[in-house]
Amino acid sequence: MSESEQDPKADPADADANLPARLGEERLNEPVVRMGMFGVEDTPDTSGFGLLRVYQQPPLDSPRPYGSYFDEIADTLGLSDAIERVVVDRGELTFHVRRERLPEVAAKLRDDPALRFELCSGVSGVHYLEDKGRELHAVYHMLSITHNRRVRLEVSVPDADPHVPSLVGVYPTCNWHERETWDFFGIIFDGHPALTRIQMPDDWKGHPQRKDYPLGGIPVEYRGAKIPPPEERRHYQ
Repeated sequence: MSESEQDPKADPADADANLPARLGEERLNEPVVRMGMFGVEDTPDTSGFGLLRVYQQPPLDSPRPYGSYFDEIADTLGLSDAIERVVVDRGELTFHVRRERLPEVAAKLRDDPALRFELCSGVSGVHYLEDKGRELHAVYHMLSITHNRRVRLEVSVPDADPHVPSLVGVYPTCNWHERETWDFFGIIFDGHPALTRIQMPDDWKGHPQRKDYPLGGIPVEYRGAKIPPPEERRHYQ
């Protein structure tokens, strides 16, 4: 369409809305999660990037169509009120599920003949300090042996209330996986038959794979040089 054929009533701002510069302006409204190139906190940043601001990335939400067999799974699963958002990234499908609906979603993935995700192959924990109110994530990796398909379920909970319903009643293999996720990240799986440590000693304090877990350590000396323990070294992120 030439300039002479354009609608004179059209708002010029609408035409510019998808320009990269306009899309970048939206990121400036997000919270700043880090200053500087290397995240130095307690000493001057000598990199020359001290005023660099890193903004929190907004939650991803992939639009339809998802591609591959992903749309078929989403349509068959339904339960749109239980799914917060859907992310397709690097050829993988992730459903972000409301935690109170997790057992319901998992049971349908297992029992529906068109889905038949018979196996939960693992439960991973992730700790995002900057994701306020959703710091702890439990990630379930599902496999359909019948259809040779994979899907991921992800549940987010706050540090102040780290409770997620256990899936041991739906997938018995989650027993040890949920114990390991609690052991390392402190996510409490309500209804688990025996939520005890599985990797760390029973008397261990804290959950060592959390981002705020103290590094500890002792100083090391060799040939006249002294290397301070990790917690006393210059901090980078």
